[in-house]
Amino acid sequence: MEERFREHYFVLLRIALLLILEIYIVLSQSVLTGASVKVLLILALFIGVAAGKELVARHYQILFLGIAGIVWFAILFTVGTTFVLLGIYLCYEALAYFKPRIVWYLLPLGFSFVPSAIGSSVQLMIAVLIGLIYCQHDFVVESYRRQTKEDTIMEQELKHSMNRREHEMQEEVRKSLLMAENQMLEERAELSQTLHDKLGHNINGSVYQLEAVKVLMEKEPETSKKMIQAVINQLRGGMDEIRVILRKERPKKYKLAVLQLEKLCEDCRSKGVEAEFITEGRLTDIPEKYLEVILDNAFEAVSNSMKYAKCSRIKISVHVLNQMIRCSISDNGIGCKEVIDGMGIAGMRKRMRDINGILDFETEAGFTINMLLPL
Repeated sequence: MEERFREHYFVLLRIALLLILEIYIVLSQSVLTGASVKVLLILALFIGVAAGKELVARHYQILFLGIAGIVWFAILFTVGTTFVLLGIYLCYEALAYFKPRIVWYLLPLGFSFVPSAIGSSVQLMIAVLIGLIYCQHDFVVESYRRQTKEDTIMEQELKHSMNRREHEMQEEVRKSLLMAENQMLEERAELSQTLHDKLGHNINGSVYQLEAVKVLMEKEPETSKKMIQAVINQLRGGMDEIRVILRKERPKKYKLAVLQLEKLCEDCRSKGVEAEFITEGRLTDIPEKYLEVILDNAFEAVSNSMKYAKCSRIKISVHVLNQMIRCSISDNGIGCKEVIDGMGIAGMRKRMRDINGILDFETEAGFTINMLLPL
């Protein structure tokens, strides 16, 4: 109800203004004396046409303005110049329809100098008041409404864009995780194949020799002892090969983490945001559970920067020191006055608490998330 009133308040104001003008003229000048029913009917017709103009489509309103003009001339012919103010009102109605430049709104004031029983000074004051009402609406209120509408449209487009970018970001993160998992599976498959190729023959040979020892143990004990020792030596050699293979072929968790962070920066660059990932120190010293926390917090921080910061640059850095790991994710966006713990930041804090880490924020120049993880 309030919204409809705000939308149509000016229509109601103009109709009320017309009624007030007619009542003022009729009562102050005692126009309705004797048999003046015809005048009253013409005035009612004028009100009906002026009010009915607001009920039809815009391209029909000019027709109603023309009819109202004809009725006004009929009133002047019947009563005289007493109702000049209605002509001033009608002029402003026409100006509100055509919406010319503001200088045109001075022209109706000339009608106020037409001689009438009300007096030119009173007519001028009323004409100026009417003109101010129309000017305020057409050049102030309407301008504000247009700006509000444009801002609303822009806000909706921005929200749509942010939602789209968030969806794209989540999709890219999902693809990055899938790629990392696929690489890990490939490395595991390669490790399995290597173990099979390197050790399969060794173990099978050992089994065959042990089967032979079982047959020869009673008949040729010395030969059996030599064969058992050969199997032991062969299996020891196999164990040494396993250690070498595992040291060489074992998937490196930190390499996968670096790969995912590099992919995250690449995704940002593909969306027009400059992104940089730098490291310092021995990444091999970072425990796996720390790598998971760094990855999760980095993905959350970069996602927030892309959605809200309006930034052009993002930097991710990981520094491995003697007693701790320092990781920071920063952007050059708009920053914020106060950090509000939404689900994303609350999740960051919980992950850091679980490993006894420290999390803090810098919001003066852009937005920076700092993480300190004890070694």
